[in-house]
Amino acid sequence: MDSKPKPVINVSYSYNPLEETLEYVHKNNSLYIGIPKENSFQENRIPLTPQAVSVIVNNGNRVVVEHNAGIASSFTDNEFSEAGAQIVHDKAEVFKADLILKTAPISTDELNMLQKDQIIFSPIHLPTLTKEYLNKCLEKNIIGIALGNIKDHAGYYPIVRSMSQIAGVHAIEIASKYLSNNHGGKGILLGGIAGVPPANVVIIGAGMVGEYAARTALGTGAQVKVFDNSIYRLMRLQRTVGQAVYTSVIDPAQLSIALQEADVAIGALKPQQGIVPMVVTESMVEKMKPGSVIIDISIDNGGCFETSSITTHEDPVFIKHDIVHYCVPNIASAVSRTASTAISNILMPIILSCSESVGGADSIIFNKPGLVGATYMYKGKLTSRILSQKFNLKYTDLSLILSTNL
Repeated sequence: MDSKPKPVINVSYSYNPLEETLEYVHKNNSLYIGIPKENSFQENRIPLTPQAVSVIVNNGNRVVVEHNAGIASSFTDNEFSEAGAQIVHDKAEVFKADLILKTAPISTDELNMLQKDQIIFSPIHLPTLTKEYLNKCLEKNIIGIALGNIKDHAGYYPIVRSMSQIAGVHAIEIASKYLSNNHGGKGILLGGIAGVPPANVVIIGAGMVGEYAARTALGTGAQVKVFDNSIYRLMRLQRTVGQAVYTSVIDPAQLSIALQEADVAIGALKPQQGIVPMVVTESMVEKMKPGSVIIDISIDNGGCFETSSITTHEDPVFIKHDIVHYCVPNIASAVSRTASTAISNILMPIILSCSESVGGADSIIFNKPGLVGATYMYKGKLTSRILSQKFNLKYTDLSLILSTNL
């Protein structure tokens, strides 16, 4: 019986692996994004930088930017065009997009341009909000997502935190500016030098704004006192700034004494039910040293100094009782390029993850828990309990709507 031939192995043979065919889900939910130019609320920021637009466009999405939308943040049309965005001169063209990104609330002029089922990422400004305005938005059947209420995976509000950090740092820079002779100040250096005592800075509020104001002031060498009614926030501030800093609860007698010695007073209290408590009376301000500087960052929600009155970026200060008052709302907009980059860094990953979702707007929100709490209206229904109570409007639970639709 013949034996079977044995296989011959030749080392000269080459073996090429075959390509394995893997299942690939084609993306079918590319987004059409519109970025209008802001013309209200002293807004200089833009929600996406050209670099972020480039990433979003390269992932298969379409971005339309209104002419000169980024000019106040030193981003040109050419930069956005090179990044892949389409530049249009008509605001109404921008509002044909499925998703609108704004850094200021929807203006009354923009209300008529809103489209049914359109997703709007924008802030809401409670002090200026009216029932009539809300009803008009509800009539448009839009999906409204409040920028400031977006949460990250850790449960924080990243845009609010970033803008608060900017406001705290910039407040000290502003104080230094108005203490100098070049801007009519007393000619005081915040940090002082050898043989000359530093300036006294009083910060009312130990939240994120107060913390970064304290960090910056301490960095210049100033003497800092922080007041807040939350012992937890005061303890956290002392722990995080890494330096010994005077802290106290808001006792009117102690606060008044501290203000009499202060060269700079910064109001950075958090709002309570949309309004900031007024803790510094006019008589306290009258006792402050002439030429001292008040920066009321809380002016967005009413202010915590009785003498505060809203000013603008164009005309930022006024003098009352010989005290310089800086009361500009939206203080982060004064350093718009930094602020825009911070917002863009937060929004870009969110937009990318939304573009990868399958199932439309319902799926986008449902699959992003951080967006559920930020959605204040959904296709004609008010989904914010706070707004419902404030304006006596019917409230609808968004989770029930999404569970029904999906």
